[in-house]
Amino acid sequence: MSVSAHPDPRFQQPDATGHFGRYGGVFVPETLMTALQELGAAYASARQDPAFQAELRQHLQEFAGRPTGLYLAERLTRHGGGAKIYFKREDLLHTGAHKINNALGQALLARRMGKQRVIAETGAGQHGVATAAVCAKFGLDCTVYMGAVDMERQALNVFRMRLMGAKVVGVEAGQKTLKEAISEAMRDWVTNVRSTHYILGSALGAHPYPMMVRDFHRVIGTELREQILAREGRLPDEIVACVGGGSNAIGAFFEFLDEPSVRLTGVEAGGRGIRRGDHAARFEGGKLGVLQGCQTYILQNDDGQIELTHSVSAGLDYAAIGPEHAYYRDRQRIGYAYATDEEVLEAFQLCSLLEGIIPALESTHALVYALRRAKEMAPDQILVVNLSGRGDKDVQQVAAILAATKGQAGGIK
Repeated sequence: MSVSAHPDPRFQQPDATGHFGRYGGVFVPETLMTALQELGAAYASARQDPAFQAELRQHLQEFAGRPTGLYLAERLTRHGGGAKIYFKREDLLHTGAHKINNALGQALLARRMGKQRVIAETGAGQHGVATAAVCAKFGLDCTVYMGAVDMERQALNVFRMRLMGAKVVGVEAGQKTLKEAISEAMRDWVTNVRSTHYILGSALGAHPYPMMVRDFHRVIGTELREQILAREGRLPDEIVACVGGGSNAIGAFFEFLDEPSVRLTGVEAGGRGIRRGDHAARFEGGKLGVLQGCQTYILQNDDGQIELTHSVSAGLDYAAIGPEHAYYRDRQRIGYAYATDEEVLEAFQLCSLLEGIIPALESTHALVYALRRAKEMAPDQILVVNLSGRGDKDVQQVAAILAATKGQAGGIK
């Protein structure tokens, strides 16, 4: 696994000030500037330190379970009637999602900086669980902030975090979801900055977080390149990933940015439909603004107030998107689509029924697009879905929704 700069100079982002073109940067209170500068210096040293990288590789293999497999979804491929559909199986990692890649890297950085207390935010709970797990492993004190609404719909993950020793703090402000959890974590960090490291869970926020989180997830794309070449003798025609903040997607995409033959597509949360307050598709009605540390595309009104968001998936209902995604969207290198709640619930059941794999609701957004797109492609073409997490955490929520809407849990043919 490499975390050096991209070999193609066109993709050596961000610049020295943390900007991806006009996106990114550092928009935080003065009280956090010293901590961010300390973190930036620690990461710049660690990413060039062979001992740090070797220790990270060891933990990724022995604790997290890397490398993850590349799986041909044969029955879904036949169902689609077009391109071959492969899954990059991040769902098989310890704690259930790709989030463990970044949590391990940042926990090692916290130790390197002498910080014994860790805080984190979480939406769907997977980042919180990953952070709790690495803190238990390394003996770090752990506090996780989570919106009260998300705590209800992700009760299993709340218990898992507490079981591993984390203090889970419910956030009652605003929509009681991810945005508010991040705000509370930042307030904590401002107050306890000398003793505490904030393990931010996605490729957003102030520099160096977008770059650092991306680098810790680049292992996804690095493995994928090697695996698809070994399996098919060529690169895929398209790679698809869901996008909330965008960490799993940029991790899968980054190694392919300078491969023009590989189409890259991120899939946002279309929610109940593209109407104000009913979705979290930032490129469908969002505009340039600043939120929680960086400048990027944000769902906001004309006065700059953050709009309400909605998604059946707790991990995608964030009002902003990672700045690197906005940059590559402007450059037309990464395309973006969206999937609605209704489509996601159908694909969630379909994948479970045909492949025996229960995907996370977040990851299922990518699967919706892949099933749609595969039908437009030839049978000799290859489509890879980054299956970023597993759906154990979502089963009770989906069962309740289906029982309320259909009177039964099932019905997909």
